[in-house]
Amino acid sequence: MKFGPVAVEMAVGSIAAHAIRHETFTLKKGDIVHNEHIALLKAAGFDEIIVAQLGPDDVNEDLAAADLARHLAGAHVRLDRPFTGRVNFFAEVSGVLTVDVAGVDRVNAIDDAITFATLPAFRAVQAGEMIATVKIIPFAVERVLLEQAKQLPALISVAAFKPMRVGVVSTLLPGLKPSVIVKTLGVMQRRLDPAGAVIVAERRVPHEETAVSIAIAELARTCNLVIVFGASAITDRRDVIPVALEQCGGRVEHFGMPVDPGNLLLLGECGAVPVIGAPGCARSPKENGFDWVLQRLLAGLRVSAQDIRRMGTGGLLMEIVSRPQPRLGSE
Repeated sequence: MKFGPVAVEMAVGSIAAHAIRHETFTLKKGDIVHNEHIALLKAAGFDEIIVAQLGPDDVNEDLAAADLARHLAGAHVRLDRPFTGRVNFFAEVSGVLTVDVAGVDRVNAIDDAITFATLPAFRAVQAGEMIATVKIIPFAVERVLLEQAKQLPALISVAAFKPMRVGVVSTLLPGLKPSVIVKTLGVMQRRLDPAGAVIVAERRVPHEETAVSIAIAELARTCNLVIVFGASAITDRRDVIPVALEQCGGRVEHFGMPVDPGNLLLLGECGAVPVIGAPGCARSPKENGFDWVLQRLLAGLRVSAQDIRRMGTGGLLMEIVSRPQPRLGSE
């Protein structure tokens, strides 16, 4: 692509690089210069204008953006029409955004003419929400660069939420008010609402291994997901809730997570049913590490120990009110 000033007579078929506003006409940036423009420009006293001239190996910005976007979009992604070298991506369904982060980096490393931006990977999104955009920076891109970018597979999709049946176990200790459990269940259901999931059963049992084990096993037989809210936070793999999970034939996938609040989360399964030992902060509606795991499970995505270990970057969400400035030393 050639770019720069040319004599007005030579500008026919070129792309206007800048807007020209005159009392008798307006030539917008990106407009194709036609013969009628030439007459108006010369009458207005213009001898030359700055234009972009595409060569045989160049692809117009809108065509390139639309072509690349079709290759990068995966399941449950809708593309908007191209404009000024841009195509926006939208979620067709509510769910969790899956992004090939390394693939996005490879697209952006091809050439500065091609850019691809997305929302963070594994973010919960709603149907109709904008999730990504492709932007071709100049007025055209070389075909060889576009073809290189198109060699990559689909890089972004939405894992749709599934209308899951959720069971909740609440353990009891002296001093835990019933109102706390009621409030927790309300907060939990509001977390589930965007996914269309419902709490279909709950158990309130003593904070004791056998009782918790029986409750988990019962709920796992009829529910797609089991969540355990302990009256006391889990502090070790040998604590009540992880031991109870193993007693009923389940297993612990991971304990702890590099997200704050949310450190004391337990993830496991009973048979094929995921089980979350919720951290204390999950009783609050504020975002915490529990949400990150819950949202993925509600979209049918498997969460492994390695997945949790990778949540550290961006995992510092807020200071914990009950422990003011816990990461700062005393003066």
